[in-house]
Amino acid sequence: MAVEILPFFFREITSHLYYFHRSSVNFVCNVQQELPFLKKPKPFVPKKIFKIPIHLSKFAPYFKKVAKEIVLIIGGPGSGKTTVIEGLTEKGYVCYPEVSREVIHEARKQGIEQLFLEKPLLFSELLLEGRKKQFHSAVNEENEIVFIDRGIPDVLAYMHYIGDAYPAFFDEACREHKYSRIFILPPWEEIYTSDDARYETYEQAILIHQHLIETYENYGYSLTEVPKDTLENRINFILENLSK
Repeated sequence: MAVEILPFFFREITSHLYYFHRSSVNFVCNVQQELPFLKKPKPFVPKKIFKIPIHLSKFAPYFKKVAKEIVLIIGGPGSGKTTVIEGLTEKGYVCYPEVSREVIHEARKQGIEQLFLEKPLLFSELLLEGRKKQFHSAVNEENEIVFIDRGIPDVLAYMHYIGDAYPAFFDEACREHKYSRIFILPPWEEIYTSDDARYETYEQAILIHQHLIETYENYGYSLTEVPKDTLENRINFILENLSK
């Protein structure tokens, strides 16, 4: 929330009080010439008038509100999310990368080749914490739009995909952290590739895509599907939809 009106509001009050006080001082000084026993008035210090705590919430109706758009780019493995995020970054937008690759690489340093397969709950808990941190960082960004590669509900979607249970705080995190818009990239076999952090087959990527749709819709989100197209057209599609 921008508080553009607040400094002006305080300046106006202080200015009027100052001139009122100065007029009073001039009057007292003139009288003092006739009545020397009067005490000399103390200098006016503006900050001393604000002894009562001022709560900004009381002035909220008068403040200019700046909408914060926290936008997710989601989709199954190999659908082009990272490429889109990188393209948006090149255009000057604030973008947060996928957390899972960092978690996977850190686990491998400790000798765990596939943390998600070996300890799915631990892996998911680490992802959950990482994505919560991303959310709070995005809220504090000065930019009005922040793009994030995957969101908190992705964690639950993957747990549904493997059929594992998870603690109640997973669900609570999804309900407490709300995103502005969700763009989903569909499975695209022509661009699908695997790497050291992506072990799923294309068929598995389709199943994950379906779980993503189901999970996000269960939390009340409306998903916008990004068409299979060139990178530039995909980015333009996202930006044009955000401006509507």
